[in-house]
Amino acid sequence: MFAGPCLIHRSEIMQLGGAWPEAMDEARQASTRLATTRDVEAGNAHYQEGELHRLRGALPEAEQAYALASERGRDPQPGLALLRMMQGRTDVAVATMRRVLAEAKDALPRTRFLPAYVEIMLAASELGEARQAADELGALAESLGMEILGAIAAHAEGAVRLAEGDARGAIDPLRRAQDVWRRVGAPYLRARVRVVVARAFAALGDDDGAALERSSAKKVFVELGAAPDVAMVDSLASAARPAAPTPWSSKQDEHADVQAHGLSVRELEVLRLVASGKTNKIIGRELFVSEKTIDRHVSNIFAKLDVSSRAGATAWAFKNGIVG
Repeated sequence: MFAGPCLIHRSEIMQLGGAWPEAMDEARQASTRLATTRDVEAGNAHYQEGELHRLRGALPEAEQAYALASERGRDPQPGLALLRMMQGRTDVAVATMRRVLAEAKDALPRTRFLPAYVEIMLAASELGEARQAADELGALAESLGMEILGAIAAHAEGAVRLAEGDARGAIDPLRRAQDVWRRVGAPYLRARVRVVVARAFAALGDDDGAALERSSAKKVFVELGAAPDVAMVDSLASAARPAAPTPWSSKQDEHADVQAHGLSVRELEVLRLVASGKTNKIIGRELFVSEKTIDRHVSNIFAKLDVSSRAGATAWAFKNGIVG
């Protein structure tokens, strides 16, 4: 009777440790086991699938998974609100998170929503609300004595301080968060903190330090297949060096065009995997989408690059710095 929930928790732990394909396998197994039951854990399994899709930039798949979670009685927040923010619908994300947080009365449920609340309010330039939420998160972390929650709160505190114009004061809480994620072995969360550290360094005029932090973060994002985060880091790098070419779009939508070749973020990700010699079936498994979807992406890549083979696409990718 506990097999489904155990698979979900295993998936969450694997996600934290950076084993995203394995995490998706566990979540899908949980969804399959619980599909014919009335157990609300089935909703949790779909929600976990949605989280992994969202992190990889598979936005339609994430949308579907969150909808299935809702059907099975699992509130799809805060994941769905974060998805809306990625889609550029920040106003919807803000309204949703205000409602959700107002309904969450107890401490533990609020700790689940507050980190996303801070992130979304910062994106919406609602600095006062972000500060209030970061303060509450910090107080809860201290009262509950949870190291992991403390790292999440430190990340939020650093991000808010940076938005408030205190770049120097942001570095200490961000470093504390980084240290926890390093010791725990959470590469994605550590890389996310490094991006904020890079922004703080840039605000202080330390361009070399900022570039190093961005580079380290991007390496992790590329290894994990976190396409939206790769695009975001390249956007920051492009802003720091306007004349420098970058193969990635600053937009996070998988359909956004980038530079003259017109490849979307997802198509660039597929092209990288094609250039590594992987088949469409393997690429589909790694990106958590069907082989048919990858077939369509590859056809679009050939048309946009005016090539007729995988070898031609690979040669183009090496020539243009998409892979090296």
